[in-house]
Amino acid sequence: MTGTVYKSTGSWYTVKSEDGDFMECRIKGKFRMKGIKSTNPIAVGDIVDYELDKTSDKVTGTIHKIHDRKNYIVRKSVNLSKQVHIIASNIDQVFLLITINNPPTTTSFIDRFLVTAEAYGIEAVLVFNKIDTYDDAMLDEQLYLQYVYSNIGYQCLRVSSTEGKGIDKLKEMMIGKVSMFSGHSGVGKSTLANALEPTLHLKTTVISEQSKQGQHTTTFAEMYDLSFGARIIDTPGIKGFGIVDMEKSEISGYFPEFFALQDQCKFNNCLHKEEPHCAVKEALEKDEIAWSRYRSYLQILEGDDEHYRTDDYADERAESDENRNQK
Repeated sequence: MTGTVYKSTGSWYTVKSEDGDFMECRIKGKFRMKGIKSTNPIAVGDIVDYELDKTSDKVTGTIHKIHDRKNYIVRKSVNLSKQVHIIASNIDQVFLLITINNPPTTTSFIDRFLVTAEAYGIEAVLVFNKIDTYDDAMLDEQLYLQYVYSNIGYQCLRVSSTEGKGIDKLKEMMIGKVSMFSGHSGVGKSTLANALEPTLHLKTTVISEQSKQGQHTTTFAEMYDLSFGARIIDTPGIKGFGIVDMEKSEISGYFPEFFALQDQCKFNNCLHKEEPHCAVKEALEKDEIAWSRYRSYLQILEGDDEHYRTDDYADERAESDENRNQK
């Protein structure tokens, strides 16, 4: 029998058959994908073959094959740096939920996520959530970020789950597709899913006023069928996003605005650091490339996984203003 993995708890997998029935399955022995050292060999979104096991009181299944994946999105495993964690597979698009300070989402985190989405061929959309809670300063930061990323070519949405703003547009984009919601704990992934489909009743929580951090309410990734002809994968909140091994020479190719300029650099293997006649650095000095994006690029290039700044927005504006003042 063939089905799609809808939920993964690490030991048991909920699989939806082609007939629409759900079956609890597990894997027998070690199950490893070729070329992938992963902490979770099977991920939500995987198409699998399984056999029924009627030896126990409850009918369960045993997964014995994973079909080739169209794509998947991964991050470094939290505890095992040499392994990766597959967040989900066979995704049509990923919505990265961003909040300005409730909790804060840094440009470093956004850029690492976007680089990974680019590397694995997954369309990414930035969703600025909780816009109903923004004061003037926060709104200014949100609009500035929207300006930066929309200029690069990323689609940006402004959403309020509690007031229903932007919900219809989001629904329209999701019809007929498998979409993944991702972001920090507390950015409102489950609340937004409930706004899209009130019958889901996903567990939500409030932000800690002391730490401005959310609590993990989604423990495992899970896929849901929505009434308007869409599927959504709700994922646990992630604090940091470690980039999986990339060659230094290929990293700039996952920054669209860098990629568009690299053929204008003097050297074919330009890393956009100290090399002379670098088109990327020239564009940076002209404020045609955001300083926060260049800073994120250098951090990834240098393998700095733990550098998640909280003042990226302020630094970005200050550097940009200073650069203009010097002209």
